[in-house]
Amino acid sequence: MHFNTPSRRRIRLTRRGRIALIAAGAVVAGTAVAVPLLSTGEDEAKPTSLVIPEGWRASQVYDAVDKALTLPPGSTKKSLDKLDLKLPDDAEGNPEGYLFPATYPLEQDGRKATPDSLLSAMVDTANKKFNGAPMAAGAQRNAMNVYQAVTIASIVQAEADNKADMSKVARVIFNRLERGMPLQMDSTVNYALGRSTIRTTEADTRIESPYNSYQRMGLPPTPIANPGEDAMRAAISPAPGDWLYFVTVKPGDTRFTADYAEHQRNVAEFNANLKASPQPAR
Repeated sequence: MHFNTPSRRRIRLTRRGRIALIAAGAVVAGTAVAVPLLSTGEDEAKPTSLVIPEGWRASQVYDAVDKALTLPPGSTKKSLDKLDLKLPDDAEGNPEGYLFPATYPLEQDGRKATPDSLLSAMVDTANKKFNGAPMAAGAQRNAMNVYQAVTIASIVQAEADNKADMSKVARVIFNRLERGMPLQMDSTVNYALGRSTIRTTEADTRIESPYNSYQRMGLPPTPIANPGEDAMRAAISPAPGDWLYFVTVKPGDTRFTADYAEHQRNVAEFNANLKASPQPAR
């Protein structure tokens, strides 16, 4: 059966559920909870650990390491060329996706942490989590390697409104890949533009970037964030379903469908909520 892909102007496959809280008039943190990195008073104890939340991009991790170690901005990113991180060959030296979200000590065995020690610990933790038998076998079962599974998990992490929706988002990704459809994920466009927003325009979807999943087929060349275990499990065990579209109309209400007309109605409801909400600060 011939499939006609609707115009990009009318498709809005994805809308970040948590950012959609704006539609309800709530104040939303950008991508993660605040990380207590710096003391604000002279008599306050210095932090003893660094918390990396699920879904942070590598750029956010680098900035957090700089702050935690009181280094000049950009120091951690500059040090990457000198580091020997144990990344998969497909990563080509880019640690995006492998800076595993967890809590890392800033001092261990009397030695203070460095960008090298912190990033190496994150990558080593990711390798342990991702290369274990359950994850590796799950990736193989879905005809992909672990790096591709991490890439899918990073999109799931960025797109899902909540943990319960993660396996459904993963299924949408698989269904569209299997049908030769572009993913059309707003999160990949946001990654290309170095931002997080729900106001993706048609001009945004025309940008020249390998991460523009409106224009490019298949997965982006790298993960777009650092996923946690829940997103990774969803990527290797997607829920059964024929869905091709989803949109978070309001918090806790993400609607999945295989019918484009139904999806249009859901998007119209989302846009109405968005129009009635205050403009988010950027």
